Amino acid sequence: MYFYGTTGVNKNGNLEIGGVDSIELAKEYGTPLYVYDVALMRERAQSFKRAFEEQEIKAQVAYASKAFSTIAMIQLAEEEGLSLDVVSGGELYTAIAAGFPVERIHFHGNNKSREELEMALDHEIGCIVVDNFSELELLKTIAKEKNAHVSILLRVTPGIEAHTHDYILTGQEDSKFGFDLQNGQAEDALKMALKNDNFEVLGLHCHIGSQIFETTGFLLAAKKIVGKMEAWKRELSFEAKVLNLGGGFGIRYTKEDEPIQPSQYVSEIIREVKLLTDSYSLKMPEIWIEPGRSLVGDAGITLYKVGSSKEVPGVRKYLAVDGGMSDNIRPALYQAKYEAVLANKPLTKAKETVSIAGKCCESGDMLIWDLPLPDVEEEDILAVFCTGAYGYSMSNNYNRIPRPAVVFVENGIATLVVKRETYEDLIKHDLPLK
Repeated sequence: MYFYGTTGVNKNGNLEIGGVDSIELAKEYGTPLYVYDVALMRERAQSFKRAFEEQEIKAQVAYASKAFSTIAMIQLAEEEGLSLDVVSGGELYTAIAAGFPVERIHFHGNNKSREELEMALDHEIGCIVVDNFSELELLKTIAKEKNAHVSILLRVTPGIEAHTHDYILTGQEDSKFGFDLQNGQAEDALKMALKNDNFEVLGLHCHIGSQIFETTGFLLAAKKIVGKMEAWKRELSFEAKVLNLGGGFGIRYTKEDEPIQPSQYVSEIIREVKLLTDSYSLKMPEIWIEPGRSLVGDAGITLYKVGSSKEVPGVRKYLAVDGGMSDNIRPALYQAKYEAVLANKPLTKAKETVSIAGKCCESGDMLIWDLPLPDVEEEDILAVFCTGAYGYSMSNNYNRIPRPAVVFVENGIATLVVKRETYEDLIKHDLPLK
């Protein structure tokens, strides 16, 4: 068993998270239940920030809230001095409701609506990351109507894709996001933005992938972008104040994953940007990054109650739990892999291999294939690790299943931060036929 953060086994032989017995959590709050290790989230945030501070580099570490957005989570990000990346009006509304400092909010997205952009300008958020020419024109119109001064970054695609240990040089990248750096789109967008008195162009943004375990892709992206920055300083008299290299920093889901420390990502990025800007006689820009999964992913554990079982002789044994693709769609959506233990028997030796099935009426609703477990009894509690990113945020009401509650645990105290949905919640927006 791999212990994440404050996870361990207590004197009762049960899985413990943040000093709280997981079996007691399941009894008090029900299952399925999302449980977050607050200390681990704080430690991750501090690690990213400390890496910049130790090298005295001006920076912003922006939590990518699409990974997990609730009022409590946004308030935790604020406590840790993070900035915030939002990608929709709903995420922006949540941030405002949480009281997050608007000057530290960055608004992403490839299809921001007029209403969303107006909300961002009305609340005077810190920065809008402009994604395409349509948005550039729309934002120009709205800023003029409101006589607003808007700080923007231009999102560029540098022709690099990265995932896990692989990176690909793609030349002209085929992506729904950003202005292409290779075919002149980015330069055209920059020229348009610089002509507009309502805009302050802070700099450039890119995001090259997700679940990345090496720094090579980030360094190549920096090299391509800083090279353009040098050309644009000469040709357009534009010098970027900000270079945002996005997120995508990987975490450990299973024993096959070998992530590196936040400090290593940051130190190598800083070193490369310093070398490049010095070689081009550019000022060192402020560096922004956007960790999401790496802040909350392995801090989350989902607790399930074991239900029915089915054995197919000579093939496999299915073990069903009281959740599934309604609370974690990632295995069904893109074959995500997880590890798990019985929370009430975490150290008991495995005796069989089972496959964990969800309760949704869908053959693809499988959470884990081929999981070694000890003898399992009905109503045992299964703890699935590393569900903190894109579990709650992608949860749904398929089969009219209410979404789970969310609990934060820290220093032996459990705090309910999202109530469990009820059947009444499921129909509150329904209208009768007559």
